[in-house]
Amino acid sequence: MDAATIILAGGKGTRLHPLTLHHCKPAISFGGRYRLIDIPISNSIHANLTQIYVLAQYLSGELQHHISQTYRFGMFQSGSIDVLTPQENEKEEKVWFEGTADAVRKTLSTILKSDAAYFLILSGDQLYHIDFNAMATALSGADIVIAAKPVSQDHSERFGILQVDEKSVVREFLEKPKKGTNLSRFLHRSGSEVLASMGIYFFRREVLQELLESHPGVDFGRDLLGPALRKWKVAAYLYDGYWEDIGTVRSYYEANLLLTRNGGGVNLYDEEKPIYTRQTFLPGPQIKTAKIRDSILCDGSRINAAEIEHSVIGMRSQVAKGTILRNSLLLGSSSIGENCRIEGAIIDENVRMGNNVCLINKSGRDHFDGDGVFIRDGILVVTAGANLQDHFTL
Repeated sequence: MDAATIILAGGKGTRLHPLTLHHCKPAISFGGRYRLIDIPISNSIHANLTQIYVLAQYLSGELQHHISQTYRFGMFQSGSIDVLTPQENEKEEKVWFEGTADAVRKTLSTILKSDAAYFLILSGDQLYHIDFNAMATALSGADIVIAAKPVSQDHSERFGILQVDEKSVVREFLEKPKKGTNLSRFLHRSGSEVLASMGIYFFRREVLQELLESHPGVDFGRDLLGPALRKWKVAAYLYDGYWEDIGTVRSYYEANLLLTRNGGGVNLYDEEKPIYTRQTFLPGPQIKTAKIRDSILCDGSRINAAEIEHSVIGMRSQVAKGTILRNSLLLGSSSIGENCRIEGAIIDENVRMGNNVCLINKSGRDHFDGDGVFIRDGILVVTAGANLQDHFTL
């Protein structure tokens, strides 16, 4: 397929705060050893789309380092991954990306140096396995293809909603309808669901260029898909597999814990289409004592805990004796002291935790801001590099 990939990785990630205090969203750890950016890059590579542009912005250094250390195409396989960031204007001021379409528009002169006939536009913070070659077949009769997934009407306000005909041609698009909006004309085949845009698009080269140059809107969904429908043929590609948009601390937390269940979440065990990430050359996890159930333990971890249940233990994690972890994520390279109790928590990277620390949200708070320790959606979050002293309790 004569196409190149554009991955939008520049969002500020305010709803994922405080995880985005020290990371841009696509660089956040996932599943104990991956980064969120690995998902769209791996799916692109499996479709032989190896010319990739990553449009980054906030805290992009970690993301650029991960990509440069992970994805190296050899002399027998052509390909490149270019990270594009906001540039300075004539006043030596950085011209920031203002939205998804604006990011592509401001880097279009570089992107169009590619001779690709089509461009696939992806988000840097979604989880899925999609056959983009199958999606591209819809381009044979269309100028734009939108990946769409049936969702409950109750969730429609989170998405752009598509109305399609019997040939999957998009006739109308409604961006994030307000609660109570009459969606009867958008009902899908089942009669109870609507088709939600997944924010994944295929564009013909000339259509993308003309759309961005003729319309000033900054966001594809909110500003540009409506005008596109009036001029070009837009088709929907129906996808019904697992897909999750990592928009909040809650969605991130649940998507990780879903991996601990058989067949749950994005499939990281697909041998034919694996999710690629950086090679680490670490030894397997070392377990001295621990009662472990429904959990993932990653390479380089050293476990001497009392109990680990329904948790993900990231690479190079150390958990000392007597400690209990339940329903929690250790994102990696952290050290947890003796006789700690951690439940319903996300422990970011490089955290140092003393003995007898208790993180259980004992007051049942939904929101809290502290020094290196936060609560969002009822979930405890310890930020990267935090140091919790002995007997710290929250």
